[in-house]
Order: sequence, then structure tokens, then C-alpha cells
Amino acid sequence: MEWEKIVAENLRRFRRERGKTQEQLALDAGVALRYVGMVERGETSASVGMLGKLADALDVRPGDFFLLEKDLRSRP
Repeated sequence: MEWEKIVAENLRRFRRERGKTQEQLALDAGVALRYVGMVERGETSASVGMLGKLADALDVRPGDFFLLEKDLRSRP
């Protein structure tokens, strides 16, 4: 399984669902805009600490980044 791709797709999905731009997410999470783009494209892997910052900024659980699309659809 390509975890970088799953994390990238979920990060992009969560960000768009909340109506945030990459720039807004970067500011809210206290990370570089370029970094958000790289994670969303699957060009780099986010550390556990970084996933925590992104999750807080998106109001999701860090583990949500690893859910498969079918599992996200079945969530309450």
C-alpha cells in the first residue's frame, strides 16, 4: 500500500472539505506552504509530529490521514 498517497489524498480532501487553501492550512498549522504542497502531492512523508499539527489545524484525528476512502465514507 502506498501510504504517502493515502495520506496525501486525505490531507487534500480534509483541507478542501473545510474550505481552506494550502496557504491557510500552512498558517494554521505553523508550517511552510511549500511543505503542505509537497505532502499533498506525495513528494514527502510527514512526521508524526507534523501530522499532529496538520490534524489540529483541520480538526481531525491524526489517524484519519491513514483511513482508506471506503472507511472514510462509512464514518458517522
